Amino acid sequence: MEEGEEDVKVGADRYGEGQPIGTAAQTQHGKDYTEPPPAPLYQPGEWSSWSFYRAGIAEFVATFLFLYITVLTVMGVARSRTKCSTVGIQGIAWAFGGMIFVLVYCTAGISGGHINPAVTFGLLLARKLTLTRAVFYMIMQCLGAICGAGVVKGFQKSPYEILGGGANTVSTGYSKGSGLGVEILGTFLLVYTVLSATDAKRSARDSHVPVLAPLPIGFAVFLVHLATIPITGTGINPARSLGAALIYNKDKAWDDHWIFWVGPFVGAALASLYHQIVIRAIPFKSK
Repeated sequence: MEEGEEDVKVGADRYGEGQPIGTAAQTQHGKDYTEPPPAPLYQPGEWSSWSFYRAGIAEFVATFLFLYITVLTVMGVARSRTKCSTVGIQGIAWAFGGMIFVLVYCTAGISGGHINPAVTFGLLLARKLTLTRAVFYMIMQCLGAICGAGVVKGFQKSPYEILGGGANTVSTGYSKGSGLGVEILGTFLLVYTVLSATDAKRSARDSHVPVLAPLPIGFAVFLVHLATIPITGTGINPARSLGAALIYNKDKAWDDHWIFWVGPFVGAALASLYHQIVIRAIPFKSK
């Protein structure tokens, strides 16, 4: 047998085909996965680590770029006089979902690619990061969002003020309760997707499907925007809502602003509890 054919044969023998899936995989290869310990609330020495500040800077830049592209897209749609000359609601949804896909892909290895205080809060409740890192991320995300919206206003100050600046408000005909409800459910879907797509078990041998995490996360954002833009303009991200509202700074931007904080944080908390208790069943695992 020639050398090339021998290599193929050895490789085939060494790496057998047919990986078990679902329940069979958990039974046969369960020992290959070890549950990582929960992150502590405070980790000594974290403040003196360059990786800590590097992650915060990555969150700032990612949220800055996110607001810059998405608010510009929203402004372009608001400014257009006919539907044929604009990307419409679908284009806005693609801009938000697409940017999340790109930015999570770029920053996941540095900061985890949260780009959203609600996501950070959900991961904090799931004990995926420390309290100090979570607070630092949220601050940097809000600062990045404010700067991103500020740059958009700097490029087109008059249209920005006339067209609403991309600020989130509850649309006419919908109650505050409806706005709060869609923000809770929209953020639930987003954080649930984040937790599922980044689950460490998916890289273990008992995983039923391999997954590129940024893709389902971006699609979740896209789908939520399609559904809820007509109702609230779609917040599901307190930093995004704060940045646009602060730079626009009109009364109507602040009237319902609490909804875009309470809704996402409640949705994130529910998603975290659901994932830990139902999906992972962590409280019920035998010791």
